[in-house]
Amino acid sequence: MSQEKIAVSKIGRAGKLVNAGAKVGANYMKHYTNQLLNKGSKDTLEEDNAKDLYKAFSELKGGPLKVAQMLSMGDQILPKAYVQQFSKAQNQVDPLSYPLVQKIIRKSFGKNPGEIFDDFSRDAANAASIGQVHKGKIGKTEYAIKIQYPGVADSLQSDLRLITPIATRMLGFKKQDLAQYLEEVEQKLLEETNYNKELENSNKIIEGCKNIEGIVFPEFNEALSSDRVITMTWIHGDSLSDWIAKNPCQEFKNKIGQSLWDFYQHQIHVLKFIHADPHPGNFIVTPDNNLGVIDFGCMKEIPEDFYHSYTKLLMLGEADIKSKEFTSTLTELEMLSEKDTTEDKDLILGIFGQMFELVGKPFFSEHFDFSDDSYFESIFEQGEIFTKDSNLRGLSARGSRHFIYFNRTYFGLYQLLNKLGAHIKTGGVFWI
Repeated sequence: MSQEKIAVSKIGRAGKLVNAGAKVGANYMKHYTNQLLNKGSKDTLEEDNAKDLYKAFSELKGGPLKVAQMLSMGDQILPKAYVQQFSKAQNQVDPLSYPLVQKIIRKSFGKNPGEIFDDFSRDAANAASIGQVHKGKIGKTEYAIKIQYPGVADSLQSDLRLITPIATRMLGFKKQDLAQYLEEVEQKLLEETNYNKELENSNKIIEGCKNIEGIVFPEFNEALSSDRVITMTWIHGDSLSDWIAKNPCQEFKNKIGQSLWDFYQHQIHVLKFIHADPHPGNFIVTPDNNLGVIDFGCMKEIPEDFYHSYTKLLMLGEADIKSKEFTSTLTELEMLSEKDTTEDKDLILGIFGQMFELVGKPFFSEHFDFSDDSYFESIFEQGEIFTKDSNLRGLSARGSRHFIYFNRTYFGLYQLLNKLGAHIKTGGVFWI
């Protein structure tokens, strides 16, 4: 079903979010009333809230929907009802209708799609949080035309300020504790809405990763790209999720998994510039089983000092967590503070020591089997401890702001490799 209109004014978008907040409040009142009558459950409350929030976010698209997409990738952070609803933001968004698409193209290039392309699909091939993709053709060349939803860039900051109370309530932190992290998210989302910046990012990644085996990239048509439209050659194949659903043989799953691993390790350890949005919709598996990378909006520059401290922790993962080097590195990464009590420090060292040991495990063997569900269960159990331990929840939010997109990249990559069931070569990848 296509969406015929979208709220573009700040007042209109604010009204949608306020209305969603009112529905959540009504759900809580209904829940408390049912509790008095020994009816209802916390699961029902979460399902109702998740549906109401996702409906509003989906209609607004942009920042609210992007936040939903990000939250859906943290299975261990949110209740299952939210994850199930918000995961739709990855590839099940209602697209805009063709008249709205035509208007955006005309505003960018002064012509209708039919005057630019020999063929242009009226229906979107894919719709995501910030834009949707149409298929076009000029001569024999097929193109993917990514079109940004109207109002997304202009209202992003006001949208984020309105959804911050909702997000902080779901995550269980105080707003003041999340200030630097919200600022990081806002900065990245502003970059994602700037398609000129995405074009610049794509050229940087393609040039830096062009020699990695098994990776293919689109070519960009800069004459038909603007701050709100990007035109690139069409890469044929299946989305990573659809390809996995076809149950390919283990050899090909390992091949795609190795390409993903090599692609990300090269970015992290060589370029210090990463594709920080590793969800299945951003990858295509071609008919000859190569990995196509099709989206470059969310990129993260890794500061040298953060990189060295983080990789040092991974390498120290099997060492004594109370060693001076381990504690000093945690302090560098803002996970320990001089204000912490001895009890606080012991608690943090125990939790994060085990977490870094788990995350670093693939690097300590020549090969690693990402189909090992017990490994991921251990990671999720550690995440459960972090989110549910009452002592930890009493502490302020921890860690450098750079953790947000760096961890998102690592855990997103690991989840993709787990879905693939890939068994790949992983050892010896440090350039410290």
